[in-house]
Amino acid sequence: MQQPHGHTSKAFDQDLADLRNLIADMGSFAEAAIEEAMRCLVEHEQPAAEQLVEADVQLDELEAEAERRVVELIALRAPMADDLRDAIASLKIAGVVERIGDYAKNIARRVRRLPETGDIEPLSLLPEMAKIASSMVHDVLKAFIERDPDRAKAVCLRDDALDDFYESIFRTLLTYMMENPQNIGPSTTLLFVAKNLERIGDHATNIAEMVYYAATGERLAESEG
Repeated sequence: MQQPHGHTSKAFDQDLADLRNLIADMGSFAEAAIEEAMRCLVEHEQPAAEQLVEADVQLDELEAEAERRVVELIALRAPMADDLRDAIASLKIAGVVERIGDYAKNIARRVRRLPETGDIEPLSLLPEMAKIASSMVHDVLKAFIERDPDRAKAVCLRDDALDDFYESIFRTLLTYMMENPQNIGPSTTLLFVAKNLERIGDHATNIAEMVYYAATGERLAESEG
């Protein structure tokens, strides 16, 4: 005999809420890692940057826990239709958040490649770009928790601004390298950082598309057609 839907649905909803909270914790970790990586870069905080790199293993462990919970959720609750879509979206989003943390770790690793003395003028542009990327991560995870397709869509629209910022920084760094060959090394490092921030924005957009689909059953591009 099939179990009463109300009981199953209530248990599933609680399990899914717990899973969302876990992924929200992952998002908070990744968001803080982006901000700390940029602080270390600007202030040349090598020891703190190394600690951040080592701490990334915690995000890996959270992703593994999220994956375990999703598999258990599907196996025990046998969700259908919308519920299954939510579970699969959670699994994918956990993996993307982990990759966002990897980009923050990569930025922290670049701290040692910058000179400890002397200001690098284009470096002043990166914190603002990092704020945009970090806020996209924050808002898209909030959209995920609240199952808010409109907030998710708004995050997607902000990706163009981040891309424009990257192009501006790229041109600035190119000019900086042309002015003095000694600037090539530091500028290449900063360009790598800018690209990582741009990729974080791309991943936030990917999450937004998953949130939108999980909440509406429609692909974001299709809904605009």
